[in-house]
Amino acid sequence: MDIAYIPSPSSGVIHLGPLPLRGYAFCIILGVFVAVWYGNKRWVARGGKAGTVADISVWAVPFGLVGGRLYHVITDYQLYFSDGKNWVDAFKIWEGGLGIWGAIAFGAVGAWIGARRRGIPLPAYADAIAPAIVLAQAIGRWGNWFNQELYGKATDVPWALEISDGTNRDSGLYHPTFLYESLWCVGVALLVVWADRRFKLGHGRAFALYVAAYCVGRAWIEYMRVDEAHEVLGLRLNVWTAIVVFVLAVVYIVVSARIRPGREEIVEPDRETLAKAKADKGDEVSADAADAADAAPDADADAAPEPEGSADAAAAKNA
Repeated sequence: MDIAYIPSPSSGVIHLGPLPLRGYAFCIILGVFVAVWYGNKRWVARGGKAGTVADISVWAVPFGLVGGRLYHVITDYQLYFSDGKNWVDAFKIWEGGLGIWGAIAFGAVGAWIGARRRGIPLPAYADAIAPAIVLAQAIGRWGNWFNQELYGKATDVPWALEISDGTNRDSGLYHPTFLYESLWCVGVALLVVWADRRFKLGHGRAFALYVAAYCVGRAWIEYMRVDEAHEVLGLRLNVWTAIVVFVLAVVYIVVSARIRPGREEIVEPDRETLAKAKADKGDEVSADAADAADAAPDADADAAPEPEGSADAAAAKNA
């Protein structure tokens, strides 16, 4: 007899009054709001301006959603383009299916565009929002609970997840891998916040730490899952992806610490300085150029007046 288990929702739709909202979409939206709110707090604490994170997220979030969906559709193409499948389903993002690898990669491109428009160094911005992103992942994983998907092997542990009969799934009790990953993400956020305060991480190293720590958890959680997935040399594709990305993140931390130790002193240049630099160049300037312009002393201030009794002053008078 099963003493305890985690029940699955009878429906994946949440009704907000007369408006139906799919649980998966609700978790994604809630995660984005939390990420922007917490990311803004960390950005301001780093010396940035309030509202900057929200402005950049206008670019990063849509890019991330598109990238996440593309990764899922490409790596699980058989769900949409094989015999008997409808390719139109590839656009039904509310039914689940976002690959974190594609979401982060494309989201970084969107963030780069937004950061460049404001003259902000992307690595500093990434460091500030890293814990916020992984918290958004922790919240977003609960969307899988609403859809009864991405669970693990059958189990009888007290925290087992109850799955009901449905398309491509059998009723029973399974490991709640969505919960494992959600809790792991919270732990990663705490780790990054602690390490950032303890070691003053800069130049993208806090973000790289988040990536490396997440990959460790994702590898063993992915290994527990029983949903259909492509395999390479006996391991699921996402396990290999986690291994490769983990190695790249660790290498970045080591190399970056040697090349650019410490952290950025200026993360967001003054608007007037940035506008002046753009006007002087006649084009958008890089974040580094904006920082240099903001940090450089005024040229007129450096040119101190000649003393009254100097040789040049005397020559001028005699002339």
